[in-house]
Amino acid sequence: MNEQAQTAILFVCLGNICRSPLAEGIFRAVAAERGMAGAFHLDSAGTGAWHVGSPPDPRSVAIAAAYGIDISAQRARKVGLADFERFDLILGMDNSNVRNLRRMAPEHTHHRIHLFSNIAGKGQRDVPDPYYGGEDGFSEVYLMIREASAALIAKLAAREGSAWRSGHASSMI
Repeated sequence: MNEQAQTAILFVCLGNICRSPLAEGIFRAVAAERGMAGAFHLDSAGTGAWHVGSPPDPRSVAIAAAYGIDISAQRARKVGLADFERFDLILGMDNSNVRNLRRMAPEHTHHRIHLFSNIAGKGQRDVPDPYYGGEDGFSEVYLMIREASAALIAKLAAREGSAWRSGHASSMI
């Protein structure tokens, strides 16, 4: 793999305190496990600005830590217009996030926006928002994101080639 060109991936949920920080941390960990840490530039954001500057939800931090992943230094931010140009893949955690992203995005960048589970080959299923639920919801979300991250990394690695090296991962999917 060409370590010089990184595929930039932005994980997006509603407030950037539960699902998307977990996705960023989990994807980073899975990439490192596969010896591909340098292949990606990763970030997360929310479609809303309610939690800008806040750390991830303590339950997200706890479930990540239970699996050896530290997401505590992340801070919530809102998706900005520049993100649609800067990232090769913009992955919404649920269909509502994807619809909101498409409304926010310049039309020429819509090809970069995908439902996370779908692009990972896991079908049209939402990663549910665990915010209003209990600890078990965070465990379920962790496992869904872990499975989708492993699948997406395998998919990207299998399609390694000119699209990967040129930084246009969205054209490969």
